[in-house]
Amino acid sequence: MVAAMDFQYRGRMITRRALLNASLAACAAAAFPASATAAGRLKQSVSRWCYQDIPLDRLCAEAARIGLQGIDLLQPSEYAIPARYGLRCTMGYAADLMTIPNGLNRRENHAAIERAFRAGIPLAAKAGVPNVIAFSGNRRGMSDDEGAENTIIGLNRVKRIAEDSGVTICVELLNSRVDHPDYMADHTAWGVRVAKEVNSPRVKLLYDIYHMQIMEGDLIHTIRTSIPWIGHFHTGGVPGRHNLDDTQEVNWRAVAQAIADLSFQGYVAHEFVPQGDPLTALAQAVRIFTV
Repeated sequence: MVAAMDFQYRGRMITRRALLNASLAACAAAAFPASATAAGRLKQSVSRWCYQDIPLDRLCAEAARIGLQGIDLLQPSEYAIPARYGLRCTMGYAADLMTIPNGLNRRENHAAIERAFRAGIPLAAKAGVPNVIAFSGNRRGMSDDEGAENTIIGLNRVKRIAEDSGVTICVELLNSRVDHPDYMADHTAWGVRVAKEVNSPRVKLLYDIYHMQIMEGDLIHTIRTSIPWIGHFHTGGVPGRHNLDDTQEVNWRAVAQAIADLSFQGYVAHEFVPQGDPLTALAQAVRIFTV
């Protein structure tokens, strides 16, 4: 794939691999034209890390052709790239020092997180990035009540930065059973409690459907009752976090329909590790969520 991109962007010799990739792309284009999502009610994007083997420029070009509106989870140095293809970065990293295990639930982290957001959120705003990601951190023996209180305090320190910049801080809900043992924000109720207490239009939840199916199920009811505090969605097949297809236990079309029926104005980002041809898998997910 690198060889194919070297030829396309830097004039190197055509290789057999490049020709194969071009043929695959042409087949995908015929099966999933760019107009496929023109009538859809949901704005869709794709998480960058799931497609690391595809250069970002090519991923943006393919995403635009398939009908996506953006690329999720980019670094500030990458924010401008999607705009070359009529897209935007839909979720950015504005505080790299805040990690999944080490986040807002510890007061000793708050000063550094605030400094990072004071620098990073205005950069996101300038680039037209609507959301930045945040994490609760791991429990490490801390009670959920204490962690929620600390997270509320930490978000209250930074919410004005987000409000002034017009950027939404999204605290991600992750599973602690399979992928992120000991992570604190592992249930929707905990996240909603925090978001309610912070009470800012610029502090929301990143509701990851894959993670919450593992932890609690009851997806459509939970989404309906929690939608005022949800700012962003991620997808991923259960089990295995692969393609959104018939091998998975989630009725993705019904979930998409439920989100759209709530007039959700944020983004649904596909965050699954594709099996088979990655762009065909992505196009299939886009088609399922075109409701």
